[in-house]
Amino acid sequence: MCGIVTICNYTRNLLEYEEKLVRMASLMTKRGPDHEGYFMTPHCLMAHRRLSIIDLKNGNQPMLYTWNDKIYRITYNGEIYNMIKIKNHLLSLGYTFETMSDTEVILASYIEYQENCLDLFEGIFAFVIDDGEKLFIARDQLGVKPLYYFIDPNGTIVIASEIKCILDYKGAAIVDREGVKELLGLGPSLTPGHTIYKDIYSLRPGYYMYFQKTCEPVCYWKLHDEPHTDNLQETIAKVRELVIESVQQQLISDVPLSTMLSGGLDSSIITALTSQYIQPLTTYSITYEDQEKYFKAYDYQTTMDDDYIQEMLSRYPTHHYKITLKQEDLLNNLEESLIARDMPGMADVDSSFLLFSKEISKNHKVALSGECADEIFGGYPWFYKEELYNQPYFPWMRDLDLKLDLFNEKVKALNLKDYIMQKYQDTLNEINTTDQKKQMIYLNTQWFMQTLLTRADSQTMHSSIEVRVPFASVKILQYLYNMPRAYMFMNNEEKGILRQAFEDLLPADIAHRKKNPYPKTHSPIYKQLIQEKLKESLNDPSNILYSFFDKSKLETFINTHGESFTAPWFGQLMMGPQLMAYFYQIYLWGKIYHIQLEF
Repeated sequence: MCGIVTICNYTRNLLEYEEKLVRMASLMTKRGPDHEGYFMTPHCLMAHRRLSIIDLKNGNQPMLYTWNDKIYRITYNGEIYNMIKIKNHLLSLGYTFETMSDTEVILASYIEYQENCLDLFEGIFAFVIDDGEKLFIARDQLGVKPLYYFIDPNGTIVIASEIKCILDYKGAAIVDREGVKELLGLGPSLTPGHTIYKDIYSLRPGYYMYFQKTCEPVCYWKLHDEPHTDNLQETIAKVRELVIESVQQQLISDVPLSTMLSGGLDSSIITALTSQYIQPLTTYSITYEDQEKYFKAYDYQTTMDDDYIQEMLSRYPTHHYKITLKQEDLLNNLEESLIARDMPGMADVDSSFLLFSKEISKNHKVALSGECADEIFGGYPWFYKEELYNQPYFPWMRDLDLKLDLFNEKVKALNLKDYIMQKYQDTLNEINTTDQKKQMIYLNTQWFMQTLLTRADSQTMHSSIEVRVPFASVKILQYLYNMPRAYMFMNNEEKGILRQAFEDLLPADIAHRKKNPYPKTHSPIYKQLIQEKLKESLNDPSNILYSFFDKSKLETFINTHGESFTAPWFGQLMMGPQLMAYFYQIYLWGKIYHIQLEF
């Protein structure tokens, strides 16, 4: 895992940008603390910051491969889990290898198959290959690893793992009308392929592009219809097989592995399976100071995790770390989690995950997570609640009119509701189906899952660890997409098919535990702390919140501890203190990034 930067223009000499390239790469030191590497030609500059996971001695980048007297260069972020199979195939074709790194396998695969090499890869990846005449740029099918790009007025393309590198190159963080609509209408989710910054784009999951003078993203993989011929018992067995295969694939590593354990269905499956291959296994869980004292069950979070975690530890003894976060630390890390993400994110859900990741990094470089199961197996209420999936806009947004009423007249003039509804319809039009389950899976994997994957990658890599998400498997997703809806919700349970597939591996009450989201703090201390911070920010006359919100409604919102807004702003968690923290992150973002608004 790593951070990558490329600056390329085949018609200009770029060597004057050497110093700038090094500075841009230095912004990702935490993403790659183990090694920094550079390769510079007059027309293409490459940088790489490495977190060493595989072939610790020989896997440094940028890497070169010579074939038929032509030199190919790569800077790459990710893991190819089936690299041994691909490597064996390439050996039979006459290719030879000097390392045990998957980087070299990607290069040889591209030389042999060009863009069709992407059909071979099972893994998570974002990379750039230069052959001296053109760039080949690609991102994994499900978007686990990030890749951003910008083309300047001179036709120079700048590509990076983090937006902050491109902002450094540009020298300004500009947010235009489109960016404001993304931030306030859709945020923290984003339109696929977009960012909130003017002229900075994200390469969509499952896309590649070539660059010479211009570039046009091309889709190489998307969900598609296939006949599902397996009966119920065969489907249960197939789901089990696919999940086991994905977990087993993702245990490839030259450093010790761990798992994140919440006591929920998904992380418990990952932990149970990983423990069949790694013993002793180390597990990590998260909670908050005084959580037992202040916890209050609500619709989405009905139980605490502790008892379920203990049940798992009784059945699968591991070396377990329970991480307890302090309320002050949660508040104080809102800024760093914002910087890790380069935009306002999921507030203290981000900062807590950053702190959690930092604790893991004291002992491990790799952790497996149960992330992405809900988007694929139907864990969220909008998969089965008719009033949510029948909305004419994204089902993880509720009370949209109430939300829009918080904004000032200038923002209201942007017609955010129309923008949101159009983006929703545009996404559905990409798959052209009326099947409600397929629509929900596609919407979730293109939007909601991307938001969580951005959180996972940004916060863990900022802590110098790699998070792996076995449920984010192309094979699993494609199979579930075409599986009958009745199987997904068998026994009238969300994720029913997954529960049935692994019922024998888990304690019964975990196998049938209602889906609970990532834990948030329930402490009134945190509520008070974030209210004070947000109130204090209002004393700053340059507060960017004044550019977006109606001042009196913003003050009412703060004075009521966020309770004047009764539904989650996004997903299941962002209300009350979490929504106050989100607004505070918007304030910090405007201040730290010196945001220039053009709307």
